[in-house]
Amino acid sequence: MRIWLDGALRDTDDAKVSVFDHGLTVGDGVFETLKAERGTPFALTRHLARLTRSARGLGLPDPDLDEVRRACAAVLEANPTPFGRLRITYTGGVSPLGSDRGDAGPTLIVALAGATRRPDTTAVITVPWVRNERSAVAGLKSTSYAENVVALAAAHRAEASEALFANTVGRLCEGTGSNVFVVLDGELHTPPVASGCLDGITRTLVAEWAGAKESDLPFEVLEQAEEIFLTSSLRDVQAVHRVDGRALAGAPGPVTAEAMRIFDARSAADHDPQP
Repeated sequence: MRIWLDGALRDTDDAKVSVFDHGLTVGDGVFETLKAERGTPFALTRHLARLTRSARGLGLPDPDLDEVRRACAAVLEANPTPFGRLRITYTGGVSPLGSDRGDAGPTLIVALAGATRRPDTTAVITVPWVRNERSAVAGLKSTSYAENVVALAAAHRAEASEALFANTVGRLCEGTGSNVFVVLDGELHTPPVASGCLDGITRTLVAEWAGAKESDLPFEVLEQAEEIFLTSSLRDVQAVHRVDGRALAGAPGPVTAEAMRIFDARSAADHDPQP
């Protein structure tokens, strides 16, 4: 396996990041995860635009997107994989211990790992912890993922693949690594970015292509929705067949199945849909 680190491809054993890197010591970094099929990343332009937005939100210098594109292409060529997870990580770089950022410049890492395609349906749980929609990092794809690790572990203990959060005012927000859609009276809805959720790339495309409404929804909507599905770069569109103890019979339902069909067709026709 070969990894891009700070300007060059390196063998995994030679790819070393300083123990003083701010991404390691305080989680001062941003990242993107892309689906890659047979050497082609999906929606790279949109992911790079969000990488820049997230970097600016943390006060990091804008990433050199030409270098990031070269890095992605080099890693994909060096590691032929039928279906993979392409990960771009961009951190504050070597810094003093503590929250102050150093002046050594950012660290850029691009890596690829093989992945398996998700099943058509999955189980999810709700968790008592909340997203802070007023946080300084709300909506940024930050490497500070500890609360997601805790919530996802709780989901796995409950034989589920995802955990869903409310925000601080009890509105439906998102999963640990996914966005959530619900069907109410036959209409498709997803929480707005103002809820504190990440503006997911797949979320945006599904909302555009399948005609979902951004709606401020109570967390309890999960108890009443006719259909529920998740979106993310590796899940695409994935139906939910169980929320906590509630079964959703017949998942994927008709609205979800149509969203799946539309996304599969549109994404296959255009590997880099422009914003």
